[in-house]
Amino acid sequence: MLSFAEAARNPTLHGEEPARLARHGVSGLLVPATFEEAFYRQNNLPERLGRLFAPIRPARIDEDALEPLTAQAQALIRTSYLLDDAVQHFHRALRAAGLDHAPLHARRPGTLHAESAPHQPPGTHASGTAALHAVKRLWAHDWSFDAVLERLDSAGSVGLDARPTLLLPGPPGRSDPDHAADLGEATALVSDLGLTGLP
Repeated sequence: MLSFAEAARNPTLHGEEPARLARHGVSGLLVPATFEEAFYRQNNLPERLGRLFAPIRPARIDEDALEPLTAQAQALIRTSYLLDDAVQHFHRALRAAGLDHAPLHARRPGTLHAESAPHQPPGTHASGTAALHAVKRLWAHDWSFDAVLERLDSAGSVGLDARPTLLLPGPPGRSDPDHAADLGEATALVSDLGLTGLP
């Protein structure tokens, strides 16, 4: 887990958005792609998802058959578990970033879709659990009908690579064209707390 300033040192690996956010003073936490890769590997998800989507033929996609499979795939992601060591590492990173008892949201770099984790009371692991659930919901979104259909159309496969996840304080931002213009950016996401994204 990396702060945005730390992630900015390797934009090739972690993407450009964390570096751009850091330059504008936005703090947050980057969950590296390796964390998601380990989750998929430990739960044998590539093989299980491959079996689930085996009936789908990319050359002739049956959308009626595809839709229930995507719902099953999303449920599979949401109900699979991280190992205890990974969970503890996640909790420690949240505490170190000051995100352990505040509302936050999870989003992929360069994208708009976000999942929220509400405020939780201090002194418990509830906030870390809520944040982890938000991350898993975000990962499950990769298996929505539209996302899977787009991969089948563009790549001829349902497979995907793990990607980093951003954790930012507060609620998800909304597109603010004026703020984007002031920053010289194409898109800026802004919430009541200020800038939350430059996808």
